[in-house]
Amino acid sequence: MFHRTNLDIDILRSFVTGFELGSFARAAERLGRSQSAISTQLRRLEEQVGQPLVQKSGRNLALTPAGDRLLSYAKRILELNDEAVASVRVSEVEGTVRLGLPQDFAENWLPAVLGRFSSAHPKVRVEVRSEGNLALVEKTIKGELDFSLAWGDGSEAPFAEHFASVPMVWIARPDWPGVKALASEPLPLVAFEPPCVFRTPGVTALDDAAIPWWVAFTSPSLAGLWAAAEAGLGITLRTPIGMPKTLIALDPKKAGLPELPPIALSLHRAEKVPAAAVARLGAILRETLHEHLVDAGLTAAG
Repeated sequence: MFHRTNLDIDILRSFVTGFELGSFARAAERLGRSQSAISTQLRRLEEQVGQPLVQKSGRNLALTPAGDRLLSYAKRILELNDEAVASVRVSEVEGTVRLGLPQDFAENWLPAVLGRFSSAHPKVRVEVRSEGNLALVEKTIKGELDFSLAWGDGSEAPFAEHFASVPMVWIARPDWPGVKALASEPLPLVAFEPPCVFRTPGVTALDDAAIPWWVAFTSPSLAGLWAAAEAGLGITLRTPIGMPKTLIALDPKKAGLPELPPIALSLHRAEKVPAAAVARLGAILRETLHEHLVDAGLTAAG
């Protein structure tokens, strides 16, 4: 009698997750297993197909030709499995979605997103975290957040999409005198501690323009930066999103400052094929963001 081999969905998910995240250590963390358990699953999968799937490549692991072929099939199998499960649950979307947002959006645009989502899906609970950019991306990769919005092009994450490009601007009080008025004094900056996706291009632009600077104030919160800029402690750089009405975006030429590059805004998912509730919230977030960016004249090709 011919014996058919039935591949284990759970093992295939570990296999695919390991290569999508770039390491089986990350896969173990994401899936809530030990690395030894993931290694055991991988050996079991190799036994099932009768071929080695992974080989050493320096310090890293790489797919063998058989592993490369299986990875393609495994992704299709998992997508069909997840689609089948979602199709029988679609009539009643419920559960919990963990959303992460930069501080720029939490106070200004979040109520509109949550209001639209809760009206359409009252049985879904949304947990929101507002944190630093690096923390948002890392927590989404680890699966601690289901979905997040973050500054940057998303190149460091497996399931990210570039949503828009937003102007980065110098921000200060309306009466800020400009670089020339500082004479020989270095430019006082108000900024987050590094690493910061705004601070790095800002100080690079200042260095390239041979403008001396010093960090006059740092804060872990965006509200702290706004307060310091409002108090006249220095200038900061951000996008116009969420900027207090007491501050203005400076004209670089008039202020004697270098032009700044735009900054990318990306959407991150913890999984390639998200759960129904995550997908619905993501759709509403995209739509709301697009409307606000267009209304503010901030959206660029992206």
